[in-house]
Amino acid sequence: MRLIPRDEKFYDMFEELANKIEEGGKMFTDILNNYEQSEAKIAKLKEIEHEADIITHRTYEKMHRTFLTPLDREDIYNLVNKMDSVLDMIEAAAVRMQLYKIKKPVDEIKELARILNLAIGKIKKIVHALRDKKKSKEILEDCVEINTLENEGDIVLRMTMARLFEREKDPIELIKWKEIFERIEESIDVCEDVSNIIEGIVLKHG
Repeated sequence: MRLIPRDEKFYDMFEELANKIEEGGKMFTDILNNYEQSEAKIAKLKEIEHEADIITHRTYEKMHRTFLTPLDREDIYNLVNKMDSVLDMIEAAAVRMQLYKIKKPVDEIKELARILNLAIGKIKKIVHALRDKKKSKEILEDCVEINTLENEGDIVLRMTMARLFEREKDPIELIKWKEIFERIEESIDVCEDVSNIIEGIVLKHG
């Protein structure tokens, strides 16, 4: 039994994009953990983001060429658009760290990255499960867990910003870190958007 009508190529592209998001999330963590070698890793992250863009546009093209799509066209567009946006936000955070000449990542950014990668792992899992109707209950449970991770990210961001405003006296440095933290937290928010779209697909076709 299939969750939605068979068109393997669409599923393949969803899964390929989810794999790229996971690759980008892991690369971002690697950048934070080995920051002295970050320049080459940020360049690699840009490549991963570009590869995700290509998959996204290939999916759009296939959607427009296909007479009968396995999902509503709006769902296909929203799903791949939001998935691609997760990587956009990750890249934006990494590039800002380079642009702003951040000397060393603070511990809080690593905690947000940890939550982000947990959410990305769940996204990959539910995207790969989308083919199988028997996994619809599991998908919905994972969507709830992604929502929980997004709430956790919000709490960490609020606590981080409170501490940042207390200890950072340089307004320029404050603005730099605020932008970086917000890009990471936004990527977690977009993971929740992806899960909401998939939840809607499951409920519609289950």
